[in-house]
Amino acid sequence: MDFSSANLALWNVMVQFGFLAGVMLIANALRRKIPVIRRSLMPTAVIAGFLALLLRMSGFLPIDRGFMEMVTYHTIALGFIALSLRMPRKAEASVGGEMIAAKSGALIVSCYLLQGILGLGISIGLAYTFMPDLFKASGILLPMAYGQGPGQANNVGSAYEVLGFAGGQSFGLSLAAVGFLCACIVGVSSLNLLYRQGKFSIKPHDVISGSVTLETFQNENEIPIEESIDRFSIQAALVLLVYLCTFFLSDFVTSLLNQRAPGIGATISPLIWGFNFVIGSLLALLFRRFFIWLMNKKIMTRQYPNNYLLSRISGAAFDIMVVAGITAIEIKDLAGLLVPFALMAIAGCIVTYYYLKWICKKLYPQYYYEGLLSMFGMMTGTISSGVLLLREIDPSFRTPAAGNLLTGTSAAILFAAPILILIGMAPKSTPLLFLTFGLLIVYFVLLLLFMLKAKGRVRSK
Repeated sequence: MDFSSANLALWNVMVQFGFLAGVMLIANALRRKIPVIRRSLMPTAVIAGFLALLLRMSGFLPIDRGFMEMVTYHTIALGFIALSLRMPRKAEASVGGEMIAAKSGALIVSCYLLQGILGLGISIGLAYTFMPDLFKASGILLPMAYGQGPGQANNVGSAYEVLGFAGGQSFGLSLAAVGFLCACIVGVSSLNLLYRQGKFSIKPHDVISGSVTLETFQNENEIPIEESIDRFSIQAALVLLVYLCTFFLSDFVTSLLNQRAPGIGATISPLIWGFNFVIGSLLALLFRRFFIWLMNKKIMTRQYPNNYLLSRISGAAFDIMVVAGITAIEIKDLAGLLVPFALMAIAGCIVTYYYLKWICKKLYPQYYYEGLLSMFGMMTGTISSGVLLLREIDPSFRTPAAGNLLTGTSAAILFAAPILILIGMAPKSTPLLFLTFGLLIVYFVLLLLFMLKAKGRVRSK
């Protein structure tokens, strides 16, 4: 075997990950040393993504765009699988109660629906007036980019490119990148405004150290550190095993559909592969329940999943996803899409902010500002953006707002299931497009009624 640089198959993966690592370290240094960047609250991964994009476009670094797309696709699934494998703790489960977890999940999905209604309204309106050649279902990418982030913007954009949306992938990724800017600029402006109004006081602090205690690092009855295999290796093996099962299950279902019902398979198969992180998350939850059953039956005497290490795996996966996703943007693909891009980016930010400003006052009356800023950061960027904004107003996480992001995300997987079908329906034909638009409105109203009318009071921690 040739071990030299001539063997691209051997070295390309390591070289590309080396580029990502180097850019992330540079971005971290810039964020720490330059006050303007540090005060912007821009996540390090976003800074690294824009820096890598600039270096790729300038030709300074030979970054493989196709490889970055592949990394974006896989890391979103790995990150959600790691999160779903975390064992529930009694303290975490009691914060806010089950009803507020369900309502937080409904809130997250209602934001997807509102962004989808807005995006489709813009794309359909432009397609029937000033831009007849515009892909009519392109507005669906707004909730994928703002609500879901670069991973799903990349996946759905790629799927729509196959269906005729030229530049769909870059359109989605660019919207996701603007979403991060929206989260940081609007979020920080809101923080400053609330501070001047005396709504809260900002104590000078840098990044919280996050010191690890024994309680943080492990639950009761976990495998000891001095085992013959490293504890981190166990966590990585669990995540990769669930992802392998995700691949086999997705392949089995799509093959069966293509054989028995080719018409349905043509619609459903791209969604199954595009939303593989949902299947992975559900399988991870099943694995977790299986582990709990084994321990209750005394068949398994040790707890193998470690919440702290699984959180670190998911955090690393999401950071890499953000960097790779922004790096994969192809600016030239946006040449003919600037008008819908600008309209969706601006309107999406404004509508999301004012909707959350209204609904969070209903759902989180005891910690309204914490709930608003954390949800806004997540619904325009990722969960890390929400946590960054929340940490400025609640640095010790005394309110349940941080927990609502996690429990709400888990509940949102179930609430969001119907949206997957609508995403596949929208680009198929004009009647299905308008049916999708109508169903988004109906589902949004139903979730709104659930959040406002369902019994159960929000409890402070």
